Amino acid sequence: MKRSAIFLDRDGVLNALVLNPATGKPESPLIPEDLRLLDGVLPALQSLQAAGYPLVLVSNQPNYALGKSTLATLNAIHQRLTGKLARGGVALTRVAYCLHHPKGVVDGYSGLCICRKPSPWFLLRARDDFGFSLSESWMIGDRPTDMQCARAAGVRSIRIASDFLNDGPAADYLVPSLAQAAGIILAQQSTAQL
Repeated sequence: MKRSAIFLDRDGVLNALVLNPATGKPESPLIPEDLRLLDGVLPALQSLQAAGYPLVLVSNQPNYALGKSTLATLNAIHQRLTGKLARGGVALTRVAYCLHHPKGVVDGYSGLCICRKPSPWFLLRARDDFGFSLSESWMIGDRPTDMQCARAAGVRSIRIASDFLNDGPAADYLVPSLAQAAGIILAQQSTAQL
């Protein structure tokens, strides 16, 4: 029997965006100390995990490609995230980061790639590797590219509303937090089991 999975974007979904003074825009953390889980994230992930959903992190992380960060710093930010999740009893089934950017300045990380969202490549790989049923799976993100990725993969979508990111393609659901997204998924799972 094929399982359904939860595909999660990182920045703006699991952790808070951070104002980058150089650009004046909210972006992903540039240093590990800036990574802060959003309120309600741990209980939401715990409830999804307890319900049997594999949790797959799928995130565009172009700061190295753009010359804003080192690979070591990106890894340290990731380690801080997984450490916080682990202390809450949450384990990710897979982590898939796209480190490329079309306007990158670092050789090997610039230009077009097959894995950068809105490409569904990481979702299709997870389907093939784990036997996930994409039509029964969910993508939770905060950007248009997350919703485009979900649509391209045939995955149901939930968009986390944001004060600064409220444009783009429609999601199946629009909610203010991961806690509400988890509530929708768990309610639908309960209904399906009746």
